[in-house]
Amino acid sequence: MSDTVEAKPTENSRTARVASRRKRVGKRVTMTDIARVAGCSQATVSFVLNKTPGIKLAAETRERVIEAARSLGYAAPSFAHLDTGDALTPAVDGKIGFVVDQLATSPEAVVAIEGARQASWRAGNIILVAQTLNDPDMEPRTIRALHEQGISALIYMAIFTREVTLPAVVYELDIPVILLNCYTADHAFPAVVPSEIAGGQHSTRHLIQHGHRRIGTITGEPWMEAAKDRLKGYRRALATGDIPFDAELVIEGDWSASAGYAATKELLALKDRPTAIFCQNDRTAIGCYEALKEAGMRIPEDISVIGYDDEEISRHLHPQLTTSVLPHRAMGRWAIEQLDTVTLSPGMRHPITKLECPLVERLSVAACAQEISLLT
Repeated sequence: MSDTVEAKPTENSRTARVASRRKRVGKRVTMTDIARVAGCSQATVSFVLNKTPGIKLAAETRERVIEAARSLGYAAPSFAHLDTGDALTPAVDGKIGFVVDQLATSPEAVVAIEGARQASWRAGNIILVAQTLNDPDMEPRTIRALHEQGISALIYMAIFTREVTLPAVVYELDIPVILLNCYTADHAFPAVVPSEIAGGQHSTRHLIQHGHRRIGTITGEPWMEAAKDRLKGYRRALATGDIPFDAELVIEGDWSASAGYAATKELLALKDRPTAIFCQNDRTAIGCYEALKEAGMRIPEDISVIGYDDEEISRHLHPQLTTSVLPHRAMGRWAIEQLDTVTLSPGMRHPITKLECPLVERLSVAACAQEISLLT
C-alpha cells in the first residue's frame, strides 16, 4: 500500500535558512533586498508592504513578497495587515486527504501541497498526503485507506494538466472532492488548472511590447495540454499584434535543457533569425542561454529570452530570467477554500476554474535592438 504521511514544515531548516539570509543581507534589510529575493521590482515590493490602494497584484506575487520580507527579517511594525486575501475558512474538520500521481520527482506537487497546508492550518486541519503513480490497483486502495482514517475531504492532483478518469471509489465518497491540475469529462467535481493560454499570450505580448516582431518559440511535447495551450497563447498574441505567424519560428522541444540548446541553434541558423525567444519552460531556457552565449550573443542586448514556470533556477541565471509563475501554490489554497462550498449532489456539473500565471519581470528582456536602430 502507498505510504500516507502528514505534511509538516521543517522548523529547523526554516530557521537556518532565515538566519542565513539575514546574515547575507546584513542588519538593515531594504526593499531592494526583498525585490531581489522575491524576483520582482522594488515598486511591487512597495505596493505590497504599504498595501497601496488601487493596485491589483496576483495573490502569488503578494505571497512571494511577504515570504521574502519575512525570511529576510524586514523590520516592519507588523505583518498582520499583509494577509493575501479574504480566504474562506473551510468548514471541514480534522483531516484532509491529498492524493497525487507523482510526488517524489515533482516540485509542483510539493508547492501545491504547501499551498493547501497553509490554507488548512488556518482552521486547525492537517493534510494527509499519498502518492499513487496512477496504479489501477493501488490508487483506489490508497483513497479507501485515507477515507478509513477519517478524512473530511479529498484533493486529487495530477502533475501534468489533463483530463483524468477517476477510479470508481472517488464517486462513492461521501465527502467533498476537489480536482487540482486536472478535470473529468463529466465535470462531476470542482476543478482548478493554470490558465495556460493566457499565460502564453501574456509572455508573447510582453516581447511584442518591447518592440519584437520576429519572435521564436520552443515548445514542450505536443501531446501535453500545457504545450498546446501555451502555443495557442503565442499565436493569439501574434494575431492581436498584427504579426504574421511563421511556422519556421516554432521549434518542437521536450521541456529539457538539451532540447532548448538544439532548438536555439536551429533558430539562429535561420536566414532571418528571431530577435526574441519564448522558451515554454525554464529548463528549455537554460539550454537556450547556453546556445546563445556559445554563439557570442548577449542577453538581452542582442536577443531577448523569456521562460515559463518560475523555477528556482530562473533567479540564478545570468541575466536573471523573465518568466511566468505556475500557480500551483495558489491552486492548492484555492482547493481548500472551495471545500465548504461543494454540494454533494450526484449528477451536478461543476466548472473548471483557471488561475492566472503571472509574469515575473527580471533582466532577460529588453527593447528590440533592430527597432531601436530603425528609430535612430
